[in-house]
Amino acid sequence: MFLDTNVFLYAIGAESPHREACRSLLLAVGEGRVDAVTSSEVLQEILHVRSRRVDMKDAISAVRAAAAMVAEVLPVTMEDVLSACKVLEKHPQMAARDALHVAVMKAARIHTLISVDKDFDALKEIDRVHPKDALEE
Repeated sequence: MFLDTNVFLYAIGAESPHREACRSLLLAVGEGRVDAVTSSEVLQEILHVRSRRVDMKDAISAVRAAAAMVAEVLPVTMEDVLSACKVLEKHPQMAARDALHVAVMKAARIHTLISVDKDFDALKEIDRVHPKDALEE
């Protein structure tokens, strides 16, 4: 399964309805009970958001923790960026970063995305699973 950026950000962020589910899921990933990967783009997003919302020290710590807990951090290639462009042509309402996540997933033949973002539900080629539901699968 592929972990979206928001899973990490909700887990370490302020109180929210998604926080506990994301924390529980990441604990399971870190313990090896859930097999999950992410990408270098997700790590970059964590670095960007946490450096703006908190500070650079927090951002660096969050990125290192995220990278250490997943089974693999997938690279983002030029082919992935071009594939993301194709996703955006079909789904122009989608955010560019989300399209890039989909492209990386396609290249890695991953079909399940763990995310709280319902925008992914418009895509037929992937199955979005909410973090609380991912623990049950």
